Amino acid sequence: MARQLLNFLIHLRLHYQFFILSGGYLLSALFIGEVNWEQFWLQFLNVHVLLFGGATAYNSWWDKDEGPIGGLKSPPKMQRWMWPVSMGTQYVGLVWAISVNWNFAVIYAVSMLFFWLYSTPLARWKGKPLLSLVAIGVSTGTNSFLMGFLAAGGFPITFFEDAIAIGVAFVLLSLYPVSQVFQTEEDAARDDHTFAVRFGLIGVKRLFLVFFPIGSAILGWGLFLQNSMMGYVFVGVNVLAYIALSIFVWSLKGKPDEYPAVMKIKFLASFSFVIFILACIGYKTFWL
Repeated sequence: MARQLLNFLIHLRLHYQFFILSGGYLLSALFIGEVNWEQFWLQFLNVHVLLFGGATAYNSWWDKDEGPIGGLKSPPKMQRWMWPVSMGTQYVGLVWAISVNWNFAVIYAVSMLFFWLYSTPLARWKGKPLLSLVAIGVSTGTNSFLMGFLAAGGFPITFFEDAIAIGVAFVLLSLYPVSQVFQTEEDAARDDHTFAVRFGLIGVKRLFLVFFPIGSAILGWGLFLQNSMMGYVFVGVNVLAYIALSIFVWSLKGKPDEYPAVMKIKFLASFSFVIFILACIGYKTFWL
């Protein structure tokens, strides 16, 4: 049983949640004057452990992957009890979300809905390439930023925050299908027409080349309006990152031995984004 519990924790993929998917949530702190830090960090755990972690385990239950997936090279076997527990963690998080306010709880619930639509055989948006982009873009992209904004004490959500949230979604989605390239055989066997299955490696490359600069431009504009120095630095760093990532992504052949390098680059790019945001938070809080 101890081994099964460890396997469940592995399927939460907390390293993936904290270092790859946390950028949008953390970014929101730069768009608020006085941040409620206690609530912000407590809800960070709620969003990334109970919501994102629970949803990731729920997806793993239905996928039953044996080969490399995002954040796990060799996923352990899922047990039947993990299905209700993966759902239960999300509902516990939803109850906790109500303590922030109803707006936060509604956005939290919307993310749960899109995660469910993404994974469940009753809808299985993961197997529909464009709907999968919508599900991931909303649940872990736009909603991540909006939940961070509300948890930090921001209110109301205006068109400006909506625009920044969309920018976050574009950046996140630009690298989202890359790991799918190494799951195409298993996905096709389940009749899941994921983005990588439907559009192939060339489609994954083109998605990155278009989405990353669009999202970066939106975020750079938003940060510039908050503080010109942060905006300039962000744009400069992202131009260099775009060039380097484009060279790497365009060189991919989709071979299995490329998986470790892909995950390292994906981790490095996302973690660098997180570190940049944390540095900006420190600059804003302690310097400005």
